Amino acid sequence: MSENESIEVTLRDMYSDYFLDYASYVILERAVPHVGDGLKPVQRRILHSMNELDDGRYNKVANVVGNTMKYHPHGDQAIADAMVGLGQKDLLIDTQGNWGNVLTGDRAAASRYIEARLTPFAKEVSFNPKTTDWTPSYDGRNKEPVALPMKFPLLLAQGVEGIAVGLACKMLPHNFIELIDAAIAALRKQPVVIIPDFITGGVMDASDYRDGLRGGKLRVRAKVEVVNKRLLRLSEVPYGVTTGTLMDSVVNANEKAKIKISKIEDNTAAEADILVHLPVGSDPEIVRDALYAFTDCEVSISPNACVIIEGKPKFMGVSEILKQSAFQTKDLLELELQIRLGELREKWHFSSLERIFIENRIYRDIEECETWEAVIAAIDKGLKPFKKRLHREVTEEDITKLTEIRIKRISKYDSFKAEDLIKGLENDIDEVEKNLRNLTRYTIRYFESLKKKYGAGKERRTELATFEKVDRTQVVIANETLFIDRKNGFAGYSLKKEEALEKCSTMDDIVVFSVDGTLKVSKVAEKAFVGKRPTHIAVFRKDESKVYSMIYRDGRDGAIYGKRFQIGGVTRDKEYDLTKGTKGSRILYFAVHDSLKESDQNVVMVHLKAALRLKNLARPFYFSDIAVKGRAANGNIVSKHAIDRVVRASKDVMERGKPNDELF
Repeated sequence: MSENESIEVTLRDMYSDYFLDYASYVILERAVPHVGDGLKPVQRRILHSMNELDDGRYNKVANVVGNTMKYHPHGDQAIADAMVGLGQKDLLIDTQGNWGNVLTGDRAAASRYIEARLTPFAKEVSFNPKTTDWTPSYDGRNKEPVALPMKFPLLLAQGVEGIAVGLACKMLPHNFIELIDAAIAALRKQPVVIIPDFITGGVMDASDYRDGLRGGKLRVRAKVEVVNKRLLRLSEVPYGVTTGTLMDSVVNANEKAKIKISKIEDNTAAEADILVHLPVGSDPEIVRDALYAFTDCEVSISPNACVIIEGKPKFMGVSEILKQSAFQTKDLLELELQIRLGELREKWHFSSLERIFIENRIYRDIEECETWEAVIAAIDKGLKPFKKRLHREVTEEDITKLTEIRIKRISKYDSFKAEDLIKGLENDIDEVEKNLRNLTRYTIRYFESLKKKYGAGKERRTELATFEKVDRTQVVIANETLFIDRKNGFAGYSLKKEEALEKCSTMDDIVVFSVDGTLKVSKVAEKAFVGKRPTHIAVFRKDESKVYSMIYRDGRDGAIYGKRFQIGGVTRDKEYDLTKGTKGSRILYFAVHDSLKESDQNVVMVHLKAALRLKNLARPFYFSDIAVKGRAANGNIVSKHAIDRVVRASKDVMERGKPNDELF
C-alpha cells in the first residue's frame, strides 16, 4: 500500500512538472512577444531566415519556410501561416503574388506560388550582427538571435495576438507616424499618448482604451454612408471583421426581423464596398443605427498588453512599451556609435602606422634581419620616435600587419592620398564623438529620418470619434411618426390625433424654425413644446445637404432681406438667430429644398404694400441670384419698402427666368 502511494505521489509530481514546463514553453516560445523586438519566436526566426537568404531578389516563400525550419521545429504550415500574417501587415515584408485579403478574409496562395523579400525599412531597423545577442538553435547546428536589435516600436506598429496556457495577449496595431512622434516625445520627456489605428479603417471610440491594459475597451464601427433614402454604402469595416462575416451578420439580423433590407451586395476589391439596399419607406438613419446595434458593423475590442521581459510575462501599458522601445533604440544607437568609433580609431591607428612605416622607410631596417624576432624588434625600434603621435600602444599584432604590406603598395604609396584619408577618418571620428555627446538629439534625428523615408502613405486610417452605444430597443424597426399641434405649439410622436409630419425614430433630433427667425435643434420626444405656429418643423439629419430659402423683415419696420443657407453644425437645445437679431423680426417666406438645384429653381412673387410713386406692386424674386451661405449670414436686401405678402410664383414667371430687377 505504501509503495502504491509512493508511485501516485511521484506521478502527480511528474504531471505537475510537465504541465508547468509546457505552460512556460507556450508562453515564452509561442504566444507572447518579446518586449525587445516585438516578435514571437516564429516571427523572429522567419525574419532572421529572410535576412540570411537576402540577395535583393524575391525568394519563394516555400524556400524561406524550409530555411526557417533550421531554427523553428514546429512544422512548415505554422511557419507559412506566420509569414503570411507578417506580409499582410505591409511593413517588414515586400510581397509578390496572392497573399490573401484582410478585407475579404480570402486566404493566400500556397507558399510555392508566392514570393517575398525584406523591405528596406526592415533591413534598416531590424538587423545588425554586431549588436545582436546569439544563441544556438534547437539542434545546435546554427546560431539564431535571442532578439533582433529592433530600433523601432514594431510591437505597437504591427500588433499581435496570442493565447497561452492561462495567459492571453492582445496588442492592437498603432499608426506608424504617430508612434515615431510619440517616441520623439518620450525622448524629450514629454507626455505620451497613443491610440490604435487599423489598416481596415473604420470609426473608433477609444475613450476607454486605458493604455491597452486589461479592462480597457475599444468600440470600432464600419464607415456607413447614406447614399440616398434606399441605399447605404459601407466603405470601411471594423478591425478583425471581414466583408464576408459582416454580410453574414447583416443577413442574419434581417432574417431575425431586427432590421429590414431588400438586398446586400459586395463589390469589395482594393477597398471595402458593400451596398445595403433598403425597402420602400425605410428610414436610412434608423437602419444605420440598427446595423451598429445588431451586426458586425460595430464591434467591441478588449486589449490586453502583455510582453516577455527578462524571461517573464509582464502586463505593461502601451505608453510604457513605447517609452521602453524609444530608449532601447537610443541604447542600440549608442552601441552602434561606440562600435563605429572603435573601428574608425583602429583604422586611423593603422593608417597612421602605415604612413610612418612607409614614409620613413622603416621597412628597409628589416632587410638584414635573419629571424622573425629580429624583424619585430627592428620595426619596433624604427617606430619608437613616432609613437607619441599615436593614440594607443603599438602591439606585436600591429607590427605583424605592417610586415604584410606588399612591395607593390609601398612603391605606389601616395602621401597626399594617405593624408587625406587620415583627415577624413579624423572628421568621421569627430562626428561620431559629437553624436555620442548628443545622443538624445541623434536618436531624435534617427526617428525623424525614418518618418521622412518611410512615412509616406502611412497616415492614420481609423477615424477617432466619441459615440454613444446604440440602444437596441430603440432601433428594432423603430418607425415612429412626428406629429405637430400647431395651435398649441406641441410636437412629438405621441400626438396621434394631430397633424402627421414624417417618419422618425426615438433617437432622432428635430429642427424647429420659429416665426421670429430663430432655429433650434432638440431631441424628439413624446410631447414637447416647440412654440405656437412654428414656420417649419422637421426631423434633423446632419448628413443631409438641405438648402433653406428665407425672406424676413428686420425688426418691426426695417428692410426686407432674402437668404439661402445650410444649417451646418449645431448644438442641441441651443437657439440660433437666422435674422440680424433685431427685436420684432419676422419670417415672411420659408422653403426647404433637398438640393441646390432644386433651390435654384425657387421663384417667389413679392407683393409690396401700396405707396406713393410705387407702381409695380408685385415683382418676382429669384433665389438663384443669392449665394448659399451659412445660417448666420444676414442675406441680401430684397426691398426697403414694406411687404404685404410673399407667394410662390406662377409657372410662367418661373420659366421666364428674368433676373431680380432694381426692386431688389
